[in-house]
Amino acid sequence: MGLLQVGVGAASSVLSDQWREYFYCSSLDEKTLAVKGEKRKQARSRNNGSDNVITDGSIVAVNDGQCMMIVEQGKIVELCAEPGEFVYDSKTSPSLFTGGLRKGIQDSFQTWTKRVGFGGDTGVDQRVYYFNTKEIIGNKYGTANPVPFRVVDANIGLDVDISITCFGEYAYRIQDPILFYKNICGNVDSAYTRDKIDSQLKSELLTALQPAFAEISEKGVRYSAVPAHADDLAEALNHVLSDSWGKTYGIAISSFGVSSIKASEEDEKMIKELQRNAVYRNPNMAAATLTAAQAQAMQDAAKNTNGAMMGFAGMNMAQQAGGINAGQLYQMGAQQTASAQQPAPQMQPASAVWTCPSCGQTGNTGKFCGNCGSPKPAADGPWTCPSCGQTGNTGKFCQNCGKPRG
Repeated sequence: MGLLQVGVGAASSVLSDQWREYFYCSSLDEKTLAVKGEKRKQARSRNNGSDNVITDGSIVAVNDGQCMMIVEQGKIVELCAEPGEFVYDSKTSPSLFTGGLRKGIQDSFQTWTKRVGFGGDTGVDQRVYYFNTKEIIGNKYGTANPVPFRVVDANIGLDVDISITCFGEYAYRIQDPILFYKNICGNVDSAYTRDKIDSQLKSELLTALQPAFAEISEKGVRYSAVPAHADDLAEALNHVLSDSWGKTYGIAISSFGVSSIKASEEDEKMIKELQRNAVYRNPNMAAATLTAAQAQAMQDAAKNTNGAMMGFAGMNMAQQAGGINAGQLYQMGAQQTASAQQPAPQMQPASAVWTCPSCGQTGNTGKFCGNCGSPKPAADGPWTCPSCGQTGNTGKFCQNCGKPRG
């Protein structure tokens, strides 16, 4: 009696699963990363097939910004990210409405036999999942503790590490749904939302900020200019997070925004002072600053309560202790300017270099040979070829090898 009931139940389920299904995903908002596909059932519909069974010929609708995945018996068998209609046909759950009536009856009988062996159960698990491939925006981040940032200023030879705090938002995108399914969401029954992974992503992002800052600082980008290089920072973060995010989670940072980045007051003061002091390497700038300081000192000395003479005496002592005055600095600046304006030494033309016809010494530039003291031959007199040694040449070219006269 039990076997008969199993046979009847299996036949009933096989007949119920003959109808083709229509799977869809109504919407994927910014909070949902993955969701199980819905099987449309209307009030007038008689399609009451088994759960987690996809009949051959069923249609799966895919919208823009979605990626559809079909998992059969725990294995990914289909993937589609193109918007439109996808028709599923795996021969796992046959239907009388696909492949012809005769073949449909034969395949359905085999399915009935299999289900009888499972006590009337389907023995099949087929699921449709949808993944959100749009940008997941509005993910806030902020450094609870300052992170190191290397400041490089080639103009003044500055290379120092400082501490900065950084705040803003970033967006990421699921670029590999297969990795995301295998390593993150798995077989979810309803929806997998972003709040389940946001904390982990934020923690890893803040850890990656330090090496990412190091990459862009190597390019000479100052910390105050980081907001203008948000694309470079996003590229650097993807490079640092490629193993954990790209190759494991299947996601990538699509954009990165910096709303605030600030160094500590001590570091900012140190950098500004070093940049300000670097100006004094120019003697003219140093002289101008010293002149302004002396002018102010003269004004202050005139206001000295002990008398102007005492004030000027103190000012003279300060000048003598300094070891250098504005006039000397201006003189150094003028010398540097004159040196920079001097024309570069001109090279002696090749035509002034000659070869001695007596001893063969080459590279002579004066009126006499540097080796034997023979006088430089006249321009129209006979000359010896420095290349082949031919003597008695009178023209502009050697009579033997054709080399031009030096």
